[in-house]
Amino acid sequence: MPLREHLLELRKRLFLVACGLVVGGVAGWVLYEPLLEALQEPLRVAAQEQDKTIALNFTGMASALDMKVKVALFLGVIVSCPWWLFQLWAFITPGLTRRERGYAYGFLGAAVPLFLGGAALAWWVLPHAVDILAGFVPQGATNFTDAQGYLSFVMRLVLAFGLAFVSPVVLTGLNMAGLLRHETLGKGWRWAVLIAFVFAAVMTPTPDALTMIFVALPICVLYFAALGLAVLHDRRVDRKRVAEALTTGP
Repeated sequence: MPLREHLLELRKRLFLVACGLVVGGVAGWVLYEPLLEALQEPLRVAAQEQDKTIALNFTGMASALDMKVKVALFLGVIVSCPWWLFQLWAFITPGLTRRERGYAYGFLGAAVPLFLGGAALAWWVLPHAVDILAGFVPQGATNFTDAQGYLSFVMRLVLAFGLAFVSPVVLTGLNMAGLLRHETLGKGWRWAVLIAFVFAAVMTPTPDALTMIFVALPICVLYFAALGLAVLHDRRVDRKRVAEALTTGP
């Protein structure tokens, strides 16, 4: 596609993603109260276990409204993940045949549960991270956590884990689209493992190595699964090309 058509396609996909986020944000607005309660639960648990005063703090008149809007959009991103993941795939592979576009169903079938699985793992890590970080508050001190900063921390954690779990599916999709060969994935496996462990170390602020390994291993397993699928796909494509060349002759 020419550059102009690529830009038009990008604008179209971004507009569709925005529409999906708005719809999901409406659902998030309705479910704001129970979601806010769930977000505050790690703070309450840490306060009880450590016998400290830890609570969210709204620093301005409009901060509560701003918090509600951000929480609604945050839930909108989670709820609409099948929609924007499909738009991502549609933008990456706009020129495929009808049969090749059928891979989109397989992409969504794998990407959506992996994204939600990564988000669930981040939600599991969140209380541990809050408990560790709250432990640095001196006894007798009060920790009024800025609501906006806390929400940003949770959003980055959940989205980072979700996208990390989806990245191997994107690599598989690029391979099936003929844009990435398995040789490239094979050469980069050491970097992939290193990045997975660095990501796990940064995103799990706990002192034990077991939690870091528990987070990094699924990402590594997914990468090697993507590599295995790429090897099988490339071999099948290569055999097909050789058979076609032998059939047509010189």
